[in-house]
Amino acid sequence: SIAGKEGNPNATAYSAAKAGVIALTKSMAKEVAKQDIGINCVTPAAAKTRIFDQITQEHIDYMRSKIPMNRFGETHEVAALAAWLASPDCSFTTGGVFDLSGGRATY
Repeated sequence: SIAGKEGNPNATAYSAAKAGVIALTKSMAKEVAKQDIGINCVTPAAAKTRIFDQITQEHIDYMRSKIPMNRFGETHEVAALAAWLASPDCSFTTGGVFDLSGGRATY
């Protein structure tokens, strides 16, 4: 989740846990790099799924307001990035943090 890079209000534990996944990715990638194992992570902003049925419209609007592209990610976009990360085309990439945030995170 992009919360691991930016933090989200009222989600301290969640944001800290996601930051931990980022650090875990970077550390593990360095540990196994010589074994030709790539370890990367994806940090998406909100993606439009059925969980939105359980969220108030006010919260949905707030989440979208944080995304410069003014839309939510689509599950096929997350799948496409994950497929590339698992492919031979990504053979020289490890320890990467790949944002799918519509411009929310740019670092």
